[in-house]
Amino acid sequence: MKLVNIWLLLLVVLLCGKRHLGDRLEKKSFEKAPCPGCSHLTLKVEFSSTVVEYADPGAPCNDTRWSQKWQSSRPLRRASLSLGSGFWHATGRHSSRRLLRAIPRQVAQTLQADVLWQMGYTGANVRVAVFDTGLSEKHPHFKNVKERTNWTNERTLDDGLGHGTFVAGVIASMRECQGFAPDAELHIFRVFTNNQVSYTSWFLDAFNYAILKKMDVLNLSIGGPDFMDHPFVDKVWELTANNVIMVSAIGNDGPLYGTLNNPADQMDVIGVGGIDFEDNIARFSSRGMTTWELPGGYGRVKPDIVTYGAGVRGSGVKGGCRALSGTSVASPVVAGAVTLLVSTVQKRELVNPASMKQALIASARRLPGVNMFEQGHGKLDLLRAYQILNSYKPQASLSPSYIDLTECPYMWPYCSQPIYYGGMPTIVNVTILNGMGVTGRIVDKPDWQPYLPQNGDNIEVAFSYSSVLWPWSGYLAISISVTKKAASWEGVAQGHVTVTVASPAESKNGAEQTSTVKLPIKVKIIPAPPRSKRVLWDQYHNLRYPPGYFPRDNLRMKNDPLDWNGDHIHTNFRDMYQHLRSMGYFVEVLGSPFTCFDASQYGTLLMVDSEEEYFPEEVAKLRRDVDNGLSLIVFSDWYNTSVMRKVKFYDENTRQWWMPDTGGANVPALNELLSVWNMGFSDGLYEGDFTLANHDMYYASGCSIAKFPEDGIVITQTFKDQGLEVLKQETAVVENVPILGLYQIPAEGGGRIVLYGDSNCLDDSHRQKDCFWLLDALLQYTSYGVTPPSLSHSGNRQRPPSGAGSATPERMEGNHLHRYSKVLEARLGGPEPRALPACPHLSWAKPQPLNETAPSNLWKHQKLLSIDLDKVVLPNFRSNRPQVRPLSPGESGAWDIPGGIMPGRYNQEVGQTIPVFAFLGAMVVLAFFVVQINKARSRPKRRKPRVKRPQLMQQAHPPKTPSV
Repeated sequence: MKLVNIWLLLLVVLLCGKRHLGDRLEKKSFEKAPCPGCSHLTLKVEFSSTVVEYADPGAPCNDTRWSQKWQSSRPLRRASLSLGSGFWHATGRHSSRRLLRAIPRQVAQTLQADVLWQMGYTGANVRVAVFDTGLSEKHPHFKNVKERTNWTNERTLDDGLGHGTFVAGVIASMRECQGFAPDAELHIFRVFTNNQVSYTSWFLDAFNYAILKKMDVLNLSIGGPDFMDHPFVDKVWELTANNVIMVSAIGNDGPLYGTLNNPADQMDVIGVGGIDFEDNIARFSSRGMTTWELPGGYGRVKPDIVTYGAGVRGSGVKGGCRALSGTSVASPVVAGAVTLLVSTVQKRELVNPASMKQALIASARRLPGVNMFEQGHGKLDLLRAYQILNSYKPQASLSPSYIDLTECPYMWPYCSQPIYYGGMPTIVNVTILNGMGVTGRIVDKPDWQPYLPQNGDNIEVAFSYSSVLWPWSGYLAISISVTKKAASWEGVAQGHVTVTVASPAESKNGAEQTSTVKLPIKVKIIPAPPRSKRVLWDQYHNLRYPPGYFPRDNLRMKNDPLDWNGDHIHTNFRDMYQHLRSMGYFVEVLGSPFTCFDASQYGTLLMVDSEEEYFPEEVAKLRRDVDNGLSLIVFSDWYNTSVMRKVKFYDENTRQWWMPDTGGANVPALNELLSVWNMGFSDGLYEGDFTLANHDMYYASGCSIAKFPEDGIVITQTFKDQGLEVLKQETAVVENVPILGLYQIPAEGGGRIVLYGDSNCLDDSHRQKDCFWLLDALLQYTSYGVTPPSLSHSGNRQRPPSGAGSATPERMEGNHLHRYSKVLEARLGGPEPRALPACPHLSWAKPQPLNETAPSNLWKHQKLLSIDLDKVVLPNFRSNRPQVRPLSPGESGAWDIPGGIMPGRYNQEVGQTIPVFAFLGAMVVLAFFVVQINKARSRPKRRKPRVKRPQLMQQAHPPKTPSV
């Protein structure tokens, strides 16, 4: 009876705790728990004053131990994880999955892979290639390792790092930390040594073998910035052309934009970004856009999708489980899901890299408050992708599927600035996915059809597109501009583009396959802003890695030697762009030479971190433009030939020494551009903290001003000589280093010129202290002629340097800049300027007006053609999301459910089961009290003095011995 009472008491506690479990749980703290000879992992969850502990007896000692504490506060909606539940369709930050933080994350169950397992799909007969660090021969988590191959120079097939084992476990582990497809055929390709070294040649050989073995899915949890490694890129194309679905990590270089890794940035590859279990984009996950298309074009949307990549559990090297974070984790999550999905399709011939990507992006759940260069098309939805794949018909689709320049924040940066007459055309780079065949083409030309009721005739559209769609994909670049008649008009304009894609017939006698898709377009138009508010960003003269060695701008950042983020206002200068927009400036991008823009439209030309040379025609035109009122702001960087030789490095892949092709900026070219105004930068290299106009600043590997007009304003500071430190490891302090110069052109109506020797304060890559306030002050000067008093009356103002005694840098002998330059070309006597290219000319599409109303919701309006999700109904399984966990000592490893799924003891659907138990507990407690009351009435009472009890009552209910 005592045990019964204790059990009932626990039910009462559970019932009373229902309110606490229903509250929103907020993270209070993470604490590492010590592991002195530990044999189990304890996870602690605190709900107000109630503490619950779970033990994981199979966790290895070398894993990170976390003691997690949570405090309840505000109410939280709880719901089932079943497909039809509100929870799964919601992608908000707050959901019942917070209740599961006590239990280590089993990502396969979180994404509802067990629904497909219970349908009998477990990845059987699907060949998966894992290109990584290898796998031990008798690892207990895998039952279907078909082959292990080694492509490195080490004589082992085993995994010495654990990375490859973890990746393989997420895809196909059969126990403990369960993978998505435990019955898939694993093919292990060891392409990394234990020192994390690999070569392109190893990958090429391994890729060829994967093609020979007819792999279905290939996971690459690796990447790098070199999208111009042509042998590698071409071989990836060959792989996907051979129907291999490649899944690759987008990179761990976030939150910086323009940090996509190759091959995940390729159109034919599924690029995967990472989120945490709260549906927040992981800080480490790389952001778009792609930078292949710069400077003349605009990048594509990547990643394609995102999924869990933070705190995911996978297989350890010797067994047991461990938790890892990174897009290396997110990639095998998608690869495992893809493997499982392939095994569900009856008509395997319909599955190809394009159709799989179409299903994944069409089914993805968009995350609120996140732009497309962070999340792609959204969060992986495994069950919805299953429904789409199993009702799929070969077709073409577009990514993104619509263009809405009014939808923020998803369509950032397009939505951040309206368009207007006379502005640079807005370029949107759309990816065409062709699920009908590995090769295809666009029939005739795309059609532009404006909606007349929605003022579509106020915009004009031009197209550039792939002549051949191969493999499985191509591009459609759309340039959007405002017509002259809308120069002073404000409003929203809409229309759509129609594209027809054709692919060869499946059989010799069959007809050509065609698919027509529509791309809705919606833009916000405003009257042209005043000249003083328009800033033109010079993109044409920015160079980056690849293909050449363009070194970092901040020499302190030794772990990141390359300048590879594109130097675009929407990549590593994103924060600066956002700031300028918040200050009311309109920023446009110049992707062509200076001879190709109308200077009378702009107040300021902004040149930041320029590495390219200049055509003689550009130099002459810029002088005329400045004389006629255009202002110029130049942010330079270091250039010192001795330092450039010092920072060379040996490339193990090419077996060559790499020498920088410029410094942080191409100072010799800038000096030639500025020489007409008697201005120039030096080859000095300085760094240090300082204060300017009551603002804390940091000068990071900047240069100084060598000469400046006498009637200009020059600000100096005291810095360390970083060049001396790099070359001789000596420290010296230099006073009165000229770093900032402001100059008004004396001619009537002339513009203004500003020079500053360091761009790192604007660059998101390695910025320590921003100088946006300084940029504001400089734009006030260049746009309105207002000299900032804090600068003109600064105590650091000095007489401008005349150039006497100051060394101006010369171009380094033997540099290879001409190999990558758009301006220079090799000649017998040395590099010389090319012929000035013609300015881009857009051929505007002839409009085909439609006198009909445009769709109101472009996002939900678009979907894959011929897809009816109602035709593919998921079975109504009982919502029992088992949490797989390591086997307890002595527990059988046999699987209880056909198909090889081992349910665990932990019920993942805590939010659904607790109310049921609470109700049953309440009923039991109520029954218990009723029984006790009846017993109390029938139980004899102890006689008290002067109180008499009726004898009849005593006889009717004889006394009973109470239970103890």
